[in-house]
Amino acid sequence: MVQAARSGVQNIAEGSVAAATSKRTELKLTNVARASLEELHLDYEDYLRQHGAPLWSKEHPLAQEFISCRVSTMADFRTFVQNAKQHPAMTASVRTCPLQSVIVANAVLLLLNVACHLLDRQLARLAADFENEGGFSERMYQQRLKKRKK
Repeated sequence: MVQAARSGVQNIAEGSVAAATSKRTELKLTNVARASLEELHLDYEDYLRQHGAPLWSKEHPLAQEFISCRVSTMADFRTFVQNAKQHPAMTASVRTCPLQSVIVANAVLLLLNVACHLLDRQLARLAADFENEGGFSERMYQQRLKKRKK
């Protein structure tokens, strides 16, 4: 799980750096990042399933509360987790897994949903830009052709 999370973050960063010279590499690394985060998503779902813990739907009261909190910092995340422990939706205790683990895993899944959605949008945009404008090498070739014609 740690490696999938780290790979997702690192490939986003590497793809952004590569954007200056290779749209193809940027697209490839962003796609690897998306796949890594999907792997992490599946790992968290497996964790909940293996421990007999509930997976929150979008309609779950705590999922709705998490979304409305617009968590943007680690402090916000911790506050949500602490408050969620007292939420009426969590009164039915989970016997095979600590309550905090259930809350954290589900909250992380919600964050991963957002991250994957944003990466999907970015990938679509990168693909469209590559299709319409080409990559760095292609643009350099066009510049060389223009110079030769002069």
